[in-house]
Amino acid sequence: MLPTRPLLLALPFLAALPSLAVAQETEQAEACALTAETRVADLDHPWGVTFLPDGMAVITERDGALWLADPQSGEKSAIDGAPNVRASGQGGLLDVVAHPDFTDNRRLYFSYSERRGDGLTGTAIAHGTLSADGSRLTDLTQIFSMSLATGTTRHFGSRIVFKGDGTLWFTIGDRGDRPRAQNPSDHAGSVLRIAEDGSIPGDNPFADGRNGAREIWSFGHRNPQGAARHPETGALWIVEHGARGGDEINRPEAGKNYGWPTISYGRHYHGGQIGIGTSAAGMEQPVYYWDPSIAPSGLAFVGGDLFPAWTGDILVGALKDRMLVRLDMEDGAVAGEERLFKGRFGRVRDVRMGPDGAIWLLTDESDGALIRVAPSEGVCG
Repeated sequence: MLPTRPLLLALPFLAALPSLAVAQETEQAEACALTAETRVADLDHPWGVTFLPDGMAVITERDGALWLADPQSGEKSAIDGAPNVRASGQGGLLDVVAHPDFTDNRRLYFSYSERRGDGLTGTAIAHGTLSADGSRLTDLTQIFSMSLATGTTRHFGSRIVFKGDGTLWFTIGDRGDRPRAQNPSDHAGSVLRIAEDGSIPGDNPFADGRNGAREIWSFGHRNPQGAARHPETGALWIVEHGARGGDEINRPEAGKNYGWPTISYGRHYHGGQIGIGTSAAGMEQPVYYWDPSIAPSGLAFVGGDLFPAWTGDILVGALKDRMLVRLDMEDGAVAGEERLFKGRFGRVRDVRMGPDGAIWLLTDESDGALIRVAPSEGVCG
């Protein structure tokens, strides 16, 4: 069992992580040389990671396992009491995020594919309290369950982001049924916003329920699997899978329609055109898109002291080309793209900035790992 360590002890630990006897990879980026070290290994298709104030990490595995891991020693121990999930296809135990006041309330939030009757599945959100010794969750409470569960096992979306005002955003994909994303009364294909207790914020765009589902923030999304709050503006940014091309970076605004599947920069997997083209009245354009697809998952804004040359840039994981992508951001627009560690780790499922200022990657493989990326010497830039 791995005890929770006091915050006062965590800061020196994070500032001086020792070199472990693990495989390392190096990469020459535009601004500096990078070193990547595997810190936690032997994970079975991990999906989400969150860091606790003491430097420990909580990691989900898609099959429903939940781990408390020490990124210094590489040791991990099981956390009992995780949500009961239907682990099938792309579904299972998905994202995990520590509450902003975790030090006081020890609360973790989860997204997952909820098991319902007759083999039906839908995205759900729950929270639970992590015990002081880190061995179990207590008071597990489901606070959201999506409308219209189906038997499909894909496009669950599922990233969670705290807004900073007592509410949280989360994403749900179109569940493999494209037209659902254009129905604002349907949770599928949407970014949603609820209060931390599951209640509906009164300033949501459809809070009165007359023109859309009360939880919906924006709609017309295919399958967003990366989301983060901008550190300066507080705006939500997401990255979502396209089909054959058309992966998108979007900045979802309240009540707006982001087009899927009426408009797209991708094509069907069989090569046919999607919808009516790339633009339509009343539908938003992406900030950036990829064609061909990189299969993006995980999104983070660069901050901290280790990467001054990259401050404010966006990091995106790629499943298809197994790499980390950096988007050079200038005045809210993408000015350039850099692809790092291509084919070196496996499918990059999650990307986080850690409390030590390093970049942390989670690889979605049967031998998945939590990987720390930092400048090889000094700082980057």
